[in-house]
Amino acid sequence: MDKGKRITGAARDKLAVELNGAYESGASIRRIAKSAGRSYGFVHLILTEAGVTLRGHGGATRSKPRS
Repeated sequence: MDKGKRITGAARDKLAVELNGAYESGASIRRIAKSAGRSYGFVHLILTEAGVTLRGHGGATRSKPRS
């Protein structure tokens, strides 16, 4: 995939299916972006356009201190 090249129509739909497959298999958006030669924002946009439910960022969460 050429960096910066516009992807529209059927090619965009096909790419969305491929990216979704990688994401559903557990790959992060950053990892997918790097392997596809695209930006994080582009991959995020394609996944959200495809209706993919994105995972949370993870990590520790803050809770209210116990009384």
